[in-house]
Amino acid sequence: MEKIVFLDSATIPSHICIPSPSFSHQWESFEETSSDDVLNRLKDATIAITNKVILNAELLAQLPSLKLIAIAATGYNNVDTDWCKANNLPVCNIRGYATRSVPEHVIALAFALRRSLNAYHRDIELGVWKEKNQFCFFTHPIGDIQEATLGIIGSGSLGQAVETLAKAVGMNVIRVERKDVTSAREGYVSFEEALMQADILTLHCPLSDATRNLIGEKEFAKMKPTSILINTGRGGLVDETALVEALKKGEIAGAGVDVFTEEPATNSNPLLAHSGLPNLILTPHVAWGSDSSLQTLANQLTDNLNAFIEGHPNNLV
Repeated sequence: MEKIVFLDSATIPSHICIPSPSFSHQWESFEETSSDDVLNRLKDATIAITNKVILNAELLAQLPSLKLIAIAATGYNNVDTDWCKANNLPVCNIRGYATRSVPEHVIALAFALRRSLNAYHRDIELGVWKEKNQFCFFTHPIGDIQEATLGIIGSGSLGQAVETLAKAVGMNVIRVERKDVTSAREGYVSFEEALMQADILTLHCPLSDATRNLIGEKEFAKMKPTSILINTGRGGLVDETALVEALKKGEIAGAGVDVFTEEPATNSNPLLAHSGLPNLILTPHVAWGSDSSLQTLANQLTDNLNAFIEGHPNNLV
């Protein structure tokens, strides 16, 4: 009998049903697990499920019973996959489950920021409407989405889904080449040109040494003062301090951020410390989390477990 341990089940809301695996098993679930408790909770496990709990080489070396690590997310930087490959420990992840949810979140942020919805809402709260004494007032620019240029960094399933939705609302879309590539692929625009052309720049690439702080002080200086940055990818893709400065200095017009360098973010994070900026919208890493996407994730998680036990593992990383 397999022993399955889910280390951080609270990352999937309780109203989402995780189908029971089809094989004989014992299921143990913890809403959250601190680093001090991981070893004890996994000591007899044959299958570990984690979303964000870190499984490093030192820990994994002490867990000889483990047959599979199932990641309840797409990102797998919390698991030492190099150690796993060297020691023949399979790791699988979830793929393609948020191709509705993330693009809708991106487009929602694009609309909200182009039309200054957050800024106008705050102005009403501050009594500006009464002060202006008119049927309406224009304290912030209002831009259209139609015919705006959207630059997409990352052309995987999420980037492609954002492109489809963006074109459906009349946006011009450019796919952005990798930062250090001198000759852009056919159908792509160079990184430097995209910074200068994009009205809205959205990030959908993985976080790695090559992409860490992909957008920083130098990049903001090249962007249009009317441009908007949206990050639903990974927090480390953007230099958060540089982003705040760019917003305050007017180097860019706005930003929508769903991911942070440390999560949960604290008030020491420069973005949270400046959350009152009218042209900054923050959400707590929920772009992926529509109910339909969460159910797809839960179904795929169980499918991954079943496939592994049946001898044809899928979604291996």
